[in-house]
Amino acid sequence: MRMLNKSLVVIAMSTTLYSGLSLAEDPASSTVPVAKDLTAVIALQGLPCGKVVSVQQQGENDYLASCEDGNHYRVFVNADGRVIAEKQ
Repeated sequence: MRMLNKSLVVIAMSTTLYSGLSLAEDPASSTVPVAKDLTAVIALQGLPCGKVVSVQQQGENDYLASCEDGNHYRVFVNADGRVIAEKQ
């Protein structure tokens, strides 16, 4: 089960990264897919969120996500290639 969770996180983060690249000409339209993917990443790591309502990109593979329940997370890929969600 743990391997399945890791696989799902990698898939969700890859989707996040590629959707941002393919929709680069219209930043407003890229917010919704990124928010959905970050919601999935946070949920797969067992953290409370509900739904991501606001996203700020900090750098490549690095996002700040604000949730509808008031929680805030930094979601990024670490040096080992793992997707990490840290409560802010």
